Amino acid sequence: MAIIRLYMTISLDGYVAGPHDGPDAPLGTGGFRLFNWLDRRNDPGPSGQVYGEAMATRAVVAGRRTYELAGRWQGDHHDGVPVFVLTHAVPDDPPPGSVRYVTDVRECAERARAAAGDGDVMVHGAGAAQALLRAGELDELELHVVPVLLGQGRRLFDHLPAEHTELRLLRRLATPETEDPAHAVQHLRYRVLRP
Repeated sequence: MAIIRLYMTISLDGYVAGPHDGPDAPLGTGGFRLFNWLDRRNDPGPSGQVYGEAMATRAVVAGRRTYELAGRWQGDHHDGVPVFVLTHAVPDDPPPGSVRYVTDVRECAERARAAAGDGDVMVHGAGAAQALLRAGELDELELHVVPVLLGQGRRLFDHLPAEHTELRLLRRLATPETEDPAHAVQHLRYRVLRP
């Protein structure tokens, strides 16, 4: 069965975007700092490895807000893989490319797993990640932790219930200490432990 894995870049204080994010500033004020590590996505090393793994996923689940702020990825996230957008309401206009709108989180997970076959499913967006986690459908988290404190903005895990979610560290990859500090990142992969 396909693994549903969140791929998310976060600041050390847990933000995925700076303040005032919106259509004209998708990552908010100062939020683009979180993605400097992508400058090394085609290089050998940990960032290149993690990026290659992400681009090898066979389906995508995205929250509606993330999808819209990313310009709907012009209907194609990577190589035409199916994209399932988790939304509260299906828009009137038809989705572009391989995008499908889904309103039920469990149905969304089921459709994404089926589409991925023996591959993995990439998750984008704090809202989608939280919904999948609450529904017991998120298997792993690949967090790209950037050594910066944004101080404010949009947090990854702001709206979870009060109960604990236990995680087990599966892998830690870090940029070498000799790397330019502006490109420093730790890639942490966790398995979600279920009772």
